[in-house]
Amino acid sequence: MNAAAGSPSANAPIRVLVADDEALVRSGFKVLLDLEDDIAVVGEATNGHEAVERTRATRPDVVLMDIRMPKLDGIQATAQIAGTRGLEQVRVLILTTYDTDDYVFDALQAGASGFLLKDAGPSELLHAVRVVAVGDALLAPRITRRLIGQFAARRQVARAAEERLAVLTEREREVTALVGQGLSNHEIGNELFLSPATVRTHVSHAMVKLGARDRAQLVVIAYRTGLVSPAP
Repeated sequence: MNAAAGSPSANAPIRVLVADDEALVRSGFKVLLDLEDDIAVVGEATNGHEAVERTRATRPDVVLMDIRMPKLDGIQATAQIAGTRGLEQVRVLILTTYDTDDYVFDALQAGASGFLLKDAGPSELLHAVRVVAVGDALLAPRITRRLIGQFAARRQVARAAEERLAVLTEREREVTALVGQGLSNHEIGNELFLSPATVRTHVSHAMVKLGARDRAQLVVIAYRTGLVSPAP
């Protein structure tokens, strides 16, 4: 991903930058990640400004970003990374001990590709890194989907939302709705009797038309526009 746009090469390790203000946490993550053959830690950051600067310098595939960072918080740092030209392929995985509605929604709005609580187990963290590295959204644990739904449920679907969806074809609307429900491309294909490749094409077109940076933001748009109704 660092030499050319796209997902990490099958032969190259996933390059990770660890951004957390606690040395013990950074050390623990580094040890865990470096034990994996397909993952390599390329840098560390102790505050939000360092996270942005070192992301620009090292261009990792994934940034593990603590939400409570000094000098510049994790959400602001994520927004700067997502808005920097040349860093479009960098994915940010938000790590926090907090799970309030605003944190989840704001992190995804800022450009994060995933949201994971710090009490997640090692296998869950490793899975999260691998998932976001290939460009998919990580909306686990399940509480994240619930919180996004609750946050979006408080907002009425306005005419502007329908106008935003008007750029989509009927099939793109169907696919976007299923993405919003958390289905994978394979599951969407089974639901609509489409090949995974065709589903990927529809997802890509929907992201471009709706201005979604990645699949996570497409989920947010699906909820905000009322294309998907949050579960009770």
